[in-house]
Amino acid sequence: MDVDPEEFQLPRSRTANERLHAMIPGGAHTYAKGDDQYPEHLAPVISHGRGAHVWDIDGNQYVEYGSGLRSVSLGHAHPRVNEAVRRELDRGSNFVRPSVVEVEAAERFLATVPTAQMVKFAKNGSDVTTAAVRLARAATGRPRVAVCGDHPFFSVDDWFIGTTPMSAGIPAATTELTVAFPYGDLAATEELLTRYQDEIACLILEPAGHAEPAPGYLEGLRALADRHGCVLVFDEMITGFRWSEAGAQSLYGVVPDLSTFGKALGNGCAVSALAGRRDLMEQGGLHHRGDRVFLLSTTHGAETHSLAAAMAVQATYVEEGITAQLHALGERLAAGVRDAAAAMGVGDHVLVRGRASNLVFATLDENRQPSQQYRTLFLRRLLAGGVLAPSFVVSSALDETDIDHTVHAVAQACAVYRKALDAGDPTPWLGGRPVKPVFRRLV
Repeated sequence: MDVDPEEFQLPRSRTANERLHAMIPGGAHTYAKGDDQYPEHLAPVISHGRGAHVWDIDGNQYVEYGSGLRSVSLGHAHPRVNEAVRRELDRGSNFVRPSVVEVEAAERFLATVPTAQMVKFAKNGSDVTTAAVRLARAATGRPRVAVCGDHPFFSVDDWFIGTTPMSAGIPAATTELTVAFPYGDLAATEELLTRYQDEIACLILEPAGHAEPAPGYLEGLRALADRHGCVLVFDEMITGFRWSEAGAQSLYGVVPDLSTFGKALGNGCAVSALAGRRDLMEQGGLHHRGDRVFLLSTTHGAETHSLAAAMAVQATYVEEGITAQLHALGERLAAGVRDAAAAMGVGDHVLVRGRASNLVFATLDENRQPSQQYRTLFLRRLLAGGVLAPSFVVSSALDETDIDHTVHAVAQACAVYRKALDAGDPTPWLGGRPVKPVFRRLV
C-alpha cells in the first residue's frame, strides 16, 4: 500500500472509533492505543494480524511496529505459541487448585532468569510492580517509594499515577509518599536517600532506557540500596527478553532484590511476573514467621493457556536466538531510516534512538525541538505508505523486505517533512489536529 496521503481515508475505522468512544472511556483499553495518538480520522481499527503484518477493517495492510505495545515480539499468531495455547485450552484453563502447568511455568521461568529465586505470575505489569512496592514496604517498614523520574511509566496504581499529570482522583497524601530520582546520577540518588533517611522502602527503575547505563551506574545503585537498607527493584517489562531472555540484570551483571517482567513474556497473551530473592518473596507465602504480606492473589493469574504461552515464548527465545534477531533487524532499520532522513535533508530532525531491539523515533521542528505537529505529519505519511509505527520497535517476524518497505515509506515522509520545514509550518500537511501526549491533565 502506497497511496496519496491526501486521498488516504479510513471510513470504516472512523465509524468503529465512534462506536468505541460511545461505550468505552477513551475508546481503547490502553491510553497509548487511543485515537488521539494518531492523525485525525486516521486511527486504524485492526481486523487481524499475522507475523509482522496487520490488516485494518478498511482492508489496508500494514507493516507493524511496537506490536501490542511491545508485547508481541515474535509476531502475531506465532505457530509455536498458538499450539501451546491450543493444547492447554483443550485441557481446561482455570481450576480450584493449582495446575501442574504452574509448576512447569515457574521452573521454566527460574531456569530462564537464574538471578531470581522465586516467581509469582499475574496478568499485567501494574499488578506486579505494585506487588513489589507493597513487599518492599512490608520488608523495610518504610512508607516512601523512590521512582526513576526519567522513565515514563511504572503502574496504573495510585502510588505512581499520582505523580503524573493525570492525577485526578488520587489523594495528595498518597502522592507525597512517592519521590523521584534521576537516572544515571548516583550523587543525586544518595542525597535523596539521605534526605529521607530510613523512610524509603525501595528504588524502582528500568535498568536501561533509550541510553545504555554508564559503566558502574547499576553497580553503584546496588551499593546505595544496600547501604541505605532499601529494596532495589528492576522493572524489566521492556528490557526483559528484548535485552536478554534472562533480563537486563543478566546482561549487565547486577542482581536486583525484586524484578518485574511482562510484555514479551506472553507474545500478546496476558501474563506478567514478579521475581526475586527467596527471603523477600516468601513473605507473601506460608513458610515464614512474620506478618503475612498480601502479595498477589488473582483469579486469572495462573490461567493455563497464558502460562503455556510464556513457556513457549521462553523456549523460542533461547532456542532460536530471538534477542540477537531483534538486534539485527533493528540495526538494519535504524541505518535505513537514518540514511533516508539524511538523503532528504532532515537527518537532524527525524531521529532514531534507543537500543536496536527497542527503537523509538523523535520528530523535531525547525528549532530542533520535539514537535507533536511534525510527529503527526510523519505518522500520516507512514500510514499512507502501509506502515503502522507509533515507534520503530521491531518483532522477530519482520524480514528484509518489510524493512526495505518501511525505509521507502520513511523516505516519502521525509520528503514532505523537508517541505514543511522549508515552509516553517507543517499545518497544511496535518489533515487535522495534531496527535497528543498520553499524559496530559486536560482532554
